[in-house]
Amino acid sequence: MLDHLKARNRAWAQRKVSVDAGFFRRLEAQQAPEYLWIGCSDSRVPANEIVDLDPGELFVHRNVANLAPPQDANYLSVLQFAVDVIKVKHIMVVGHYGCGGVAAAVDGQRRGLVDHWLHPIREVEHECRAELDAIADQRKRLDRLCELNVMRQVRNVASDVFVQDAWARGQTLCVHGWVYSLANGLVKDLNVTVCGPE
Repeated sequence: MLDHLKARNRAWAQRKVSVDAGFFRRLEAQQAPEYLWIGCSDSRVPANEIVDLDPGELFVHRNVANLAPPQDANYLSVLQFAVDVIKVKHIMVVGHYGCGGVAAAVDGQRRGLVDHWLHPIREVEHECRAELDAIADQRKRLDRLCELNVMRQVRNVASDVFVQDAWARGQTLCVHGWVYSLANGLVKDLNVTVCGPE
């Protein structure tokens, strides 16, 4: 079962070794990425590839709609490990245009458990209703909601106790907000970077 994926894995490993014979030895030796990527689970948004980093150079946490909810143990565990153990220098919250999670949050359909997960996006939509209602085109409105969601998640990350404690210790750490475009493969910096207590 899944033999085609195992064959692709073997071919990938052989390509890596043919280009760099010591690649896997270095990878095995330690994990010391400078970056934590908090992104969407969407299969079209491969974190390492988007920023052209090899395995071992990017610590990654993904979930539906790139949320950073302060009550989610999975996210908090990743955040604490990245900040306190790995000591990353940059945390990027990365959304993407055309996000199905963002669209599902506001389309009025019931889906079950995921509705609870996406509730924070509905809160952002409610708080930014006037701005969003001024955008006539539905796709552009959803794109703006993707951006607003990233901005909210940046605030969530920056206000977390692990991040605040790191700053109090003098640890170098910045939180960035980006949006990835499926149309052209580029990331857009939303210019909401936070590098210390506000």
